[in-house]
Amino acid sequence: MRLTVRGRLTLVYGGLFVLAGLVLLGVTYALVSQRLPTGDALIRTTLPPRTDGPVPAGPTLIHRFATDTRDSALNTVLTQGGIALIVVSAAAIALGWLVAGRLLQPLHRITDTARRIAFAPAGGESLHERIAMDGPDDEVKQLADTFDLMLARLDESFDGQRRFIANASHELRTPLTLNRTLIEVAMSPPAVSPEVRQLGATLLAINERHGRLIEGLLVLAQSERTVTEQSYVDIADIVDHVASPSVIVKAAEAPVLGNPVLLERLVQNLVENGQRHNLPDGGWVRVETGSRPDRTVFLQVSNTGPVVPRYEVPGLFEPFRRLGADRLATPGGAGLGLSIVRAVARAHGGDVQAEPREDGGLVVTVTLPGA
Repeated sequence: MRLTVRGRLTLVYGGLFVLAGLVLLGVTYALVSQRLPTGDALIRTTLPPRTDGPVPAGPTLIHRFATDTRDSALNTVLTQGGIALIVVSAAAIALGWLVAGRLLQPLHRITDTARRIAFAPAGGESLHERIAMDGPDDEVKQLADTFDLMLARLDESFDGQRRFIANASHELRTPLTLNRTLIEVAMSPPAVSPEVRQLGATLLAINERHGRLIEGLLVLAQSERTVTEQSYVDIADIVDHVASPSVIVKAAEAPVLGNPVLLERLVQNLVENGQRHNLPDGGWVRVETGSRPDRTVFLQVSNTGPVVPRYEVPGLFEPFRRLGADRLATPGGAGLGLSIVRAVARAHGGDVQAEPREDGGLVVTVTLPGA
C-alpha cells in the first residue's frame, strides 16, 4: 500500500524534525559534559596540593560526590531531553499532518472537480463547471487556472460541434423535403413509364433514408446534453407501447425520472435494432424491464442473429459503425441507433452494455437511476 502525498510529506517533516532533535540533544549533552567539573578538578580547586602522605578522606568523598553528581546530571540530560524530544516530535508530526492537509487542500479541490467532470452523466454539459480558485498567485493557483482554461476550450469545442450538427441537420431538411415533393410530382401523372416510376420509388427510398439519418443526428445532438426537465416515466409502459406483438415482453415496473421523448427513442431504437438484425426464420426478440436492489432500473433487449465477436461490440456504439456486410445491407438503418441509445442513457445518469450471445445475437442492457 503506497502512502499518500500527505503521508509522505508528514514522514519527511517528522523525520527531519526528529533528526534535528537528536543532533540538538547530542550537542547539548556534549556542552553540559564539558561544563560539569570532574572530581579531580574539583579537588584541585578546593584543596591545596599535597605531595606526601596518604590522601585524606575528605578529598575522596569530594571526588565520589562530584563524579556521582556529574553522572546524574548527564543522565538527567539524556532521559529528560529524550522524553521532551519524543513529546515534541509527536506534536510536530501531528502538526505536520495538519499543515500538509492544509497545503494539499487546493489540490483536493482540483481533483474533486476533475472527478465530477469525468464521471458526470454527460461530459459536454459538465464542462461548464470551473474550479475558480482564489488566493495568491502561486503554483497551485496557476495549475487551477490552466485547468479552467482547458475546460473552457473543451466546452467551446463541444458546444460548437453540437451546434454544427443541429444546424446542418436543420439546413438539410429543406432540400430533402423539396426533393421528395419534386419526385412525387414527377410520378403523379398516369402516363409516367414504369421505368420512371421505379426510379422515383428508388429516389424516394433514398430520400427517406437520408431523412432518418438527419433525424438521428438531431436526436444524438440533443441527447448528449444533460436532461434538465425531468418527469416520472415507467420504462415498462414505454415497452408496452413500442413493442410489436412478435416481441417477447416481460415488463416489470421500472420507474425513472427523465425525458419521455428521449426514453421512448431509446426503447424504440433497441427494439428496432433487435428486430432488424434478427434471424429471418426462427428468430426471436425478448425485452425485459425491472428494478434492482441498488435502486436502479434496467432495460434488457436480447435477440438471435449472427454471431458477434466480442472485440467488435464496443465499436457498435460508435456513430455510423456496423458489424459486417450483413448489417450494411439491412434496410432502414442509419448507423446511429446504438449511439443514440448510449447518449440518452448517459444523459439520464445511466449507461449501456452489450454482451454477445454464444448462439448469435446480442444482449443489450441499459441501466438507469430509479425514481
